[in-house]
Amino acid sequence: MFSKFFEPESVAIIGASSKPLKVGHELLKNIIDGGFSGKIYPVNPAAEEILGLKCYPSILDIKELVDLAVVVVPAQAVPNAVKQCGEKGTKAVVIISAGFSEIGNKSLEEEVAKVAKQYGVRIIGPNCTGIINTHKNLYATMESRAGKGDIAFVTQSGALGGAVLAWAIEKRIGLSKFASYGNGCDVDESDLLNYLAEDPQTKVITLYIEGVKNGRKFFEAAKNVTKKKPLIAIKGGLSTAGARSVASHTGSLAGNEAVYRTVFKQAGVIEADGIEEMFDMARALAYLEPMKGNKVAILTNSGGPAVLATDALEKLGLRVPEPTERILKELEFLPPICSRKNPFDLTAEGSPENYVRAFQAIFSDDYYDAGLIIDVPIAWDARGATEAARLLSEAIKKVGKPTVACWMSGHLVKDAITVFEENKIPNYETPKRAARSLWALWSFKKEVKR
Repeated sequence: MFSKFFEPESVAIIGASSKPLKVGHELLKNIIDGGFSGKIYPVNPAAEEILGLKCYPSILDIKELVDLAVVVVPAQAVPNAVKQCGEKGTKAVVIISAGFSEIGNKSLEEEVAKVAKQYGVRIIGPNCTGIINTHKNLYATMESRAGKGDIAFVTQSGALGGAVLAWAIEKRIGLSKFASYGNGCDVDESDLLNYLAEDPQTKVITLYIEGVKNGRKFFEAAKNVTKKKPLIAIKGGLSTAGARSVASHTGSLAGNEAVYRTVFKQAGVIEADGIEEMFDMARALAYLEPMKGNKVAILTNSGGPAVLATDALEKLGLRVPEPTERILKELEFLPPICSRKNPFDLTAEGSPENYVRAFQAIFSDDYYDAGLIIDVPIAWDARGATEAARLLSEAIKKVGKPTVACWMSGHLVKDAITVFEENKIPNYETPKRAARSLWALWSFKKEVKR
């Protein structure tokens, strides 16, 4: 069934508009500009053509089959639009329109759900911002068009979803699927999680929720996901004031903080503290293999950031142990100024060649489970950081241990960070963010043992 939502061969936009800045116009334009290769049918009884496409008075006037309908008409007209979709045989409907339980109009939302059930139609929404399948070039939303990737994002908040899509483009984070489900009158977060658990284009699922209507269903769906791939979640509405905001946002009940945290833990869900951390973790889990153990080797050219990284890792339950005798022997090439303990500090001797040679020595046996490489380049010679990133990327692939980078100094290392990104090695701007991402690799490993 969900293939009709995310892999349709044809899409109808009910409420398409010829007026720029109208939702029906921008959504249609987004589908066209996104490169969707299937059939696109604008539906509006007041127009004959929109954006160069023939316009139809209703979905019933389209002769061909329609897999997916996106509804952007006023709330009072939505039940009839859903009814016509059912009569047409269109079983997948995304309702962008707002004005339902989020403003207290529960009866209208119930009517929509009743009509949908009568005709066997499945609904995402209402009060949502749409769906995306980047691998199908399907951008059934008025939000930004994120690039292709391995991370799926499911959100109860449409506006937050739009902000994340724009942010993902800026940070060059690719997505596989995006779904804003809004009030969830039919399809909910659990249904979407179960679908994405089987999606071969998705390696990691990220989730923003404010409240769930069926706790048992969510728990079972989360367990189903984490048996197969990581699930990282943010729970909104944990504070008293936040819970009030949730009630007026999607008409959901926020629920007890302790209950959600218990459910997350028992289901193997990794909880993130904000969007930035969620995608920090997601990139690590999408690009790298889980850690087999909790021993981390830190290689750096600067003592201060390495100390911060050590503190952060230890606080999270990861270890930064001293090296084995074999590793110490392999590091004998380093001059006395360098530290052969863990963190391994190359100081001013942190040339690209020494970085690579030291990295290979540290992983010359199977003692360490993961690596964290920190670099603070000399301001007038940032080119060395780029060369080190290039050589290290090759070495990391050969060694085969999950390794993240923390190339600091912002614009000075932008070229080096690009090298890491091209080689699927996540880079983080601070030691703490890098440490949290390694913890996610370890945490998922622990969860899959359950």
